[in-house]
Amino acid sequence: MESAAGSAKPGALRASAEAAVSLLTDDRVPYLARLPEAASVALISAGTELRYPARTALLMKGEPSSHVLLVLEGWVKVTDGSPGGHEALLALRGPGDVIGESAALEDTSRSASVTTLEPVRAVVISADRFKAYLDAHPTAARQLMAVVTDRMRAADRKRLELAACGVKERLARLLLELAQHHGEAVPEGVLVRVPLTQQELAGAVGSSRESVTRLLRELRERGYVTTHRQSLVVVKPEMLRRIGGSA
Repeated sequence: MESAAGSAKPGALRASAEAAVSLLTDDRVPYLARLPEAASVALISAGTELRYPARTALLMKGEPSSHVLLVLEGWVKVTDGSPGGHEALLALRGPGDVIGESAALEDTSRSASVTTLEPVRAVVISADRFKAYLDAHPTAARQLMAVVTDRMRAADRKRLELAACGVKERLARLLLELAQHHGEAVPEGVLVRVPLTQQELAGAVGSSRESVTRLLRELRERGYVTTHRQSLVVVKPEMLRRIGGSA
């Protein structure tokens, strides 16, 4: 990891987190974007800004909790082991998201692992300083509770999907979610740059890599998506909505 020099100003960082809010459901509105200007500046100033290369383990399940992370740039994955021994992709976190807050506040061990998907810039805040920050900023404490609640609701929805939907439906819904939350409009459709491997997509929908590979090939052949090494394009979201049962 590297210390980040020449960092952007806190106000600009908060603005970048706010930029995509209109596209997001409540569980994906970043923590930083929910805060008043003074509280966001204080949060960024409470820790040390560092840079991490892609595919770096930031937090490991079971390790003692000593700090939280505030992501400023780049995307990370939150994972856990599944009963079958595969990695389950629980969530993606990006600019403006806070990570590791529950374990830090409760003085418990980490409940999941966090790994960078691409180069990441983040503020590392000690647990004690984060607690002091929340004591000094009641609005930030309330917004953190809202973030935790929204994430729990999102996890409940995902568990329901795993139980009620087939793999093809779950994959279609995941691709739509990626397009909505992490996509940008291009002439061909919606470009998703989050660099997830097919194994990670499989972990997100509770299936095998082989099944996801086969389904992606089918979606490509139908012209619904195109895939590239570090990205994919959702060409026909209306067809994915039909597959996912949300048409």
